[in-house]
Amino acid sequence: MKITDLKCAVIGGYPVVRVVTDEGISGYGEIEGSKSYLKSHVLFYRDRILGLDPTDVEWVMLAIRRLGGFKPWGSSVSAIEMALWDIAGKAAGIPVYKLLGGKVRDKVRVYCTASKVPMNGCEPEHYAENVKLIKELPEGYTIIKRGVSFHSGMPHEVPNFHYGSNSGGAHASRGLLTERGLKHVIACAEAMKEALGDEIGLALDCGPGMMVPDAIRLARAVEPLNLMWLEDMLTGDYTPYVLPDLYRQVTESTSTPIHTGEQIYLRQHFKELFEKQAVNVVGPDPADVGGIAELKWIAEYADLHGILMAPHGVLDGMFGIAAHVQLAATLPQNYIAFEFPGANPDWWFDIVTGLPDPIIKDGFINVWDTPGLGVDFIEEAAKERLEEEDADFFD
Repeated sequence: MKITDLKCAVIGGYPVVRVVTDEGISGYGEIEGSKSYLKSHVLFYRDRILGLDPTDVEWVMLAIRRLGGFKPWGSSVSAIEMALWDIAGKAAGIPVYKLLGGKVRDKVRVYCTASKVPMNGCEPEHYAENVKLIKELPEGYTIIKRGVSFHSGMPHEVPNFHYGSNSGGAHASRGLLTERGLKHVIACAEAMKEALGDEIGLALDCGPGMMVPDAIRLARAVEPLNLMWLEDMLTGDYTPYVLPDLYRQVTESTSTPIHTGEQIYLRQHFKELFEKQAVNVVGPDPADVGGIAELKWIAEYADLHGILMAPHGVLDGMFGIAAHVQLAATLPQNYIAFEFPGANPDWWFDIVTGLPDPIIKDGFINVWDTPGLGVDFIEEAAKERLEEEDADFFD
């Protein structure tokens, strides 16, 4: 089998990768819905993989992996890798999890960030109201994550929140919190936990942008709440570096689990985080880290160091869900849950097939056994959603 084409179409805001072969099998991968600008970056790799055997996944990846980078520049490589596994599974007639060593669980836990429940403000009562509504959703989530501090509207909406600057757009603020700002974050965490009780785990996405002293103060203050983790306090999102020594200062100062990793590309950049015991939990995203197999390797190495896995995935889309499920089925017992992407817009559910209905039950997704990633396009329906410039995507 040989790769004959690499295509990319932006569908509903999501760049979708299609790897085409000479045997009539195509594989699909997906990039986060916030990155429609990456279509040309995907096509940059086309000439580097034409003629290669897509079922030799690692050989193809050796041709392109070194040409990626930290979020968002690893997304294209990651989506191509997903599509290669999709082809390999379809060609063999087995689900991708079989190619990764087989499943160790029949259902995988997910956690909720991108719910259909909007935040109505940044006060403690708004946070409490929001998580109560999520708690009542039919999906039965057992873990909820909410953005606070620099990963929320607080720097802009809470007066005198911090000593830094708000310039640079969303999540670009950074600085030392005022006493009022720190107390506000703590009050919001307490309000959410009171609303959830001990029935549902609560995680907080905090940055990036916090300084080490504030990260330590916050982590210590919320120790009685038994939070799942505090995420990306110092770095994260589109921060192209790791700073394990700073994270280690925070982690060694508290019993609250400390988390980072969604922006990191490739296993090499997790090495110091693990070997220095710099964090307790990591959240690489298969759509950013280099793909499915890359994340599997990272999870195994994390497990050797006693570090937990909660993969990021809030905007990964329908094929992203499929990649997560196939991967999570195979991960070691340091796996907690992955961040469920959802569908935006809702018509995505009308153009793909293969997902269970309902997808989530009691906070879990049952692992399916169809070949490849197990999710595919309903082509006639999907064609109606193509932009004019992508009209030949399924040709």
